[in-house]
Amino acid sequence: MNHESSKPTRGQLERLLSQRLQGLYREQLGHQPSKVTCQLFDEKLAVIVEDSITPPEQLLANTGQVELAQKVRSDLDKAIQPQLKALIEEVLSVGVLDLLSDATLETGRTGIIAVLDITPEVRNPEAIPKIKK
Repeated sequence: MNHESSKPTRGQLERLLSQRLQGLYREQLGHQPSKVTCQLFDEKLAVIVEDSITPPEQLLANTGQVELAQKVRSDLDKAIQPQLKALIEEVLSVGVLDLLSDATLETGRTGIIAVLDITPEVRNPEAIPKIKK
């Protein structure tokens, strides 16, 4: 088995990361998102988390306490950020320089962008869209 074929493909990395992130949300927030989608772009990673809003946040939003629900979501995002960063670094085997995230209560989606220090090594590097420089 040569070194190149022992590396995961881009798709395998994205799927593994999606599964691990879903598990992290379940473990840390007691709420499993319905879907987590990860997409690598050069040294950037985009993540969309569907149904990321927890039942307590939804209850607050549904009873007119939208600002409090948004504050809770923002605080939860900040609290989970170090674990998200560590998980991304572990799965992709690269450093994370910056992690940006935001959630929309109305749609229940959270978007996360990770800026990586280098493009992750994969068996099929041509499958990672390159940013035109």
